[in-house]
Amino acid sequence: MAADLSQIVKAYDVRGVVPDQWDESLAELFGAAFAQVTGAGAIVVGHDMRPSSPGLSRAFARGAAARGVDVTEIGLCSTDQLYYASGAFGLPGAMFTASHNPAKYNGIKMCRAGAAPVGQDTGLTEIRELVEKWLDSSAPEPAQTPGTITQRDTLDDYAAYLRSLVDLTSIRTLKVVVDAGNGMGGHTVPTVFDGLPIDLVPMYFELDGTFPNHEANPLDPANIVDLQKRVREEGADIGIAFDGDADRCFVVDGQGDPVSPSAITALVAARELGKNGGRGTVIHNLITSWSVPEVVREHGGTPVRTRVGHSFIKAEMARTGAIFGGEHSAHYYFKEFWNADTGMLAALHVLAALGGQDQPLSRLVAEYDRYVGSGEINSTVDDQKARLAAVKAAYQGVEGLELDELDGLTVSAADWWFNVRPSNTEPLLRLNAEAKDEAAMAKIRDEVLAIIRG
Repeated sequence: MAADLSQIVKAYDVRGVVPDQWDESLAELFGAAFAQVTGAGAIVVGHDMRPSSPGLSRAFARGAAARGVDVTEIGLCSTDQLYYASGAFGLPGAMFTASHNPAKYNGIKMCRAGAAPVGQDTGLTEIRELVEKWLDSSAPEPAQTPGTITQRDTLDDYAAYLRSLVDLTSIRTLKVVVDAGNGMGGHTVPTVFDGLPIDLVPMYFELDGTFPNHEANPLDPANIVDLQKRVREEGADIGIAFDGDADRCFVVDGQGDPVSPSAITALVAARELGKNGGRGTVIHNLITSWSVPEVVREHGGTPVRTRVGHSFIKAEMARTGAIFGGEHSAHYYFKEFWNADTGMLAALHVLAALGGQDQPLSRLVAEYDRYVGSGEINSTVDDQKARLAAVKAAYQGVEGLELDELDGLTVSAADWWFNVRPSNTEPLLRLNAEAKDEAAMAKIRDEVLAIIRG
């Protein structure tokens, strides 16, 4: 079973196939270990709409309660709703979800009080070691006095809190198509949008963890085709897609064209800096567009570049006191939301910006979308280190180029840049390239791919 745990305990969460790789008995041990590692007297637990989620979540609650911890179950929720509960109640939390993975998967995203992340270096390794110890020997000792398990609905409070952060009361009425992908957006959107000047056109709001219509991963272009078509048919102002646990949002404009998450990052950064008197730090990872740091500086802010991954973003948010952070994967982090990521709050910012003026979204975001990007291109390779070294050798020492290895290899010129990063879990190299025009982007993209695929 120890080998199995190495397969399901990832860098930031627990994730695997149910019941092949983990089940309710293992979830109960994770609950006991979480209670011990956090040292908390009380925790909050929530789950998504997957068929296995209620049972796994309840087993985790039992494991924690047996160790003397009082558990508040908030039931069906989005991941950012769980973060809200952790922040508002000041309690560690556990969210049962496998995000956009297929139905047979499930997982646990854990956090300390105030939505502070639990990852490999912040408690997850200790949790895994405890579970392994209990599997190999005796079960954890129960507390003399077990904790309680109670239920509490947080949806209305979560919605009210988000609406308190963005003023949408005086915007023009917008026609908004939302594709929830049969995920948790179908649960949260109706309550968050209730009473706002929004003509909502819902798509796939029925909660169904088997994902009968398409995968709940809006970063894959195949999964937003239905949304694009519906936006055009409805003559809508905007389309929004959420992933399975509704912590990421993806936007299309009134023509159904995708809006780059980097453009959304820049737009929201400008708004947050405006709220903060033109002062503040904004975090962005190194594969977001050059547009992001440019816009941040233009609005008086300080951009800070990080590695890819939410643990790095959240760590820099905490270290610098940043007001906002964004990733090209459509994760958006807010100081006002305990430095946690919430796609819903980002969506409200976009709606407020769009509805507060008369231009279409395509015109509004043009100011924030200044370059041409390749998107992430994955290449399967036999030897990640050797192929990455070959790319470095091709550009090292070339006049006018800057190389850095903050995360993989980034090479920058006056009018283009690219980054190549190894996957942590697969034999892949990931390429992102950007340039001032399509021809320059295509040239550097193809040049680097030829080296990678050698």
